[in-house]
Amino acid sequence: MTHRFPPGFLWGSATAAYQVEGAAREGGRTPSIWDTFAHTPGKVLAGDTGDIAVDHFHRSSEDVALMAELGLSAYRFSVSWSRVQPTGRGPALQRGLDFYRRLVDDLLDNGISPMLTLYHWDLPQELEADIHGGSAAGGGWPHRDTAYRFADYAAIVAEALGDRVELWTTLNEPWCSAFLGYASGVHAPGRTDPVAALRAAHHLNLAHGLAARTLRETLPARADIMISLNPAVVRARSSAPADVDAQRQIDALATRIFTGPLLHGAYPDDLLADTAPLTDWSFVHDGDLAIAHHPLDALGINYYTPSLVSGSTDNAPPRHDGHGAGSRSPWAGAEHVAFHQPPGERTEMGWSIDPSGLYDLLLRFHREAPGLPLHITENGAAFDDKPDAEGAVHDPERIAYLRGHLLAAHRALAAGVDLRGYFLWSLLDNFEWSYGYSKRFGAVYVDFPTQTRTPKSSARWYAGVARANALPDS
Repeated sequence: MTHRFPPGFLWGSATAAYQVEGAAREGGRTPSIWDTFAHTPGKVLAGDTGDIAVDHFHRSSEDVALMAELGLSAYRFSVSWSRVQPTGRGPALQRGLDFYRRLVDDLLDNGISPMLTLYHWDLPQELEADIHGGSAAGGGWPHRDTAYRFADYAAIVAEALGDRVELWTTLNEPWCSAFLGYASGVHAPGRTDPVAALRAAHHLNLAHGLAARTLRETLPARADIMISLNPAVVRARSSAPADVDAQRQIDALATRIFTGPLLHGAYPDDLLADTAPLTDWSFVHDGDLAIAHHPLDALGINYYTPSLVSGSTDNAPPRHDGHGAGSRSPWAGAEHVAFHQPPGERTEMGWSIDPSGLYDLLLRFHREAPGLPLHITENGAAFDDKPDAEGAVHDPERIAYLRGHLLAAHRALAAGVDLRGYFLWSLLDNFEWSYGYSKRFGAVYVDFPTQTRTPKSSARWYAGVARANALPDS
């Protein structure tokens, strides 16, 4: 049977500025925390950096033409903060905004709806190093002022592009920004302070609310404002009380630390109790939670794989949490929890392939926030893709992955979930953060030395789905 999707369903792909743009020193752009991190020896595999990435800055017209060829109806991209506001404060750099103006105009000319993400992890380095009113350890997201600087930046981008962009995302995966950046240190800026990570999480919630309020004041009424989270699908290894409690703790740190303020205006009591040995949460000021609770028009959900956890009395529990091989845990206050490799097939990242997790997430938020539309803003897989003798790239594993997850999405729609769009991660093979160029998530193969783009078989398959607005029988 053919599985049809609702009329107007958005079929898109997604990228992030530092992963694709390159042109790191052009047009007045200054370093972000990822420029600094990638240029620090030992932080990124093989010493790779995003200096050139896949040269999207110079090849955006080519890439938009490729999207049009593939029949995409939407493109989710992020803006490089340090390209449009180099120090993270002060006036806009018009040369930087001009790139995004051209990109948006090109998308619209090709019938592709732009979905703009204001922040995908590339904080201006000057804000990370800023200690005005902060601690000697530096500024960045643990420093409250960064949230206000983000709102100012949001206003700049909204004033420049608000007449043409109708889908706005404040933050992408704030969990990664807070806990991989400031607790485990496997992402930029590479700090390893669990209290700083908790402070960062709160200030990201505050930043979202401040920016959402600013966007609401600046954008036309037709604009939709959202945030993209990577809520965890956490499963207990057994029904033993210690394992069930481990599941609860990780769910609080991975998901409810954000959905609590954003959807309900409060942090969960169990999260505060779990982290009480680390902090009294006095960095939460009166009125902060009301700001973070600013009404959303939609919620973005990023999903790749579930987690399997247990309680542990071991001083060095297994660390198969899928977030890199740092020596420090990202799980502030829950370092004792053990992560296990779920059974079954895996991607090149070592991540379990389990579409049921996507279905579970969609139903969870349908129940928790009834009436709030949802978008799958990231879903995809890395495989060891290689061209054959004729230069074609066949990736049947990715097609199977996408089909399974789209079937899960369709099942959620049938269960009443208000799902509006699906954004494949990623359009292009690109710089995969601390893994450098070693992991390929793209539907389009990129030969990095020549920057030649070659759609993989999965890109052609996905194009067929997008054009038909339906999954084929097989």
